Amino acid sequence: MALAGLYLCAYLIGSIPTAYLLARLAKGIDIRSYGSGNVGATNLVQHAGKQWLIPLVAFDFLGKGVTPFLVGRVLGLEIGSVELLAAPLLALAGNNWSVFLKFQGGRGIIVVLGVFLAVSPWLLLAGLAVYFGGWFLTRNSPVWVLVSLASLPVLATLLGGGPATVGFCGAILALILVKRLTANGLSIHPKMPGGKVLLNRLLFDRDVGRRDDWIHRAPAVPRR
Repeated sequence: MALAGLYLCAYLIGSIPTAYLLARLAKGIDIRSYGSGNVGATNLVQHAGKQWLIPLVAFDFLGKGVTPFLVGRVLGLEIGSVELLAAPLLALAGNNWSVFLKFQGGRGIIVVLGVFLAVSPWLLLAGLAVYFGGWFLTRNSPVWVLVSLASLPVLATLLGGGPATVGFCGAILALILVKRLTANGLSIHPKMPGGKVLLNRLLFDRDVGRRDDWIHRAPAVPRR
């Protein structure tokens, strides 16, 4: 019963749409209709302001990323066990497919950072080293987010992680990949072939080639 309660609470806490609520509070807008449509940090900063990044990071990193793991430890679940690692996975799934937003949501990268701080700080540092090394050379953040996530199962193996930890890293990658490819719906950009849209989503986390066209996108009639 305690385990089922942990999993339910992890998903529901993850489902709290932090960026959506902050955008409503700051500007009275539905952030899903602006820019990337992503219910996350970058879109929030672009359309509501940088100051709202602080509460978003605090809640998503600590509340969604760290807390489910810590509660699991309080309940006596063993570090590296499947039972414990399932809790942060459910929090990430809730963030990406929120029950409160008709199963829309963000990408969960801030949540992932909090999760790995709790699960394995060394693995977090190794993944960040891959990301920042690639970003420094190319300045292409979406690609190196993907590369760093893809490297985590290998890094976990090199750092002596057990099968559950390696599988956990693969599950994190799978959740992020599915979210990137489906975005907040499978509607295809009307002026671009579906295959090209999916490739853009995979590599650049947007439907179109030009970043400025995407992040400044606004609806003809905003949602209410």
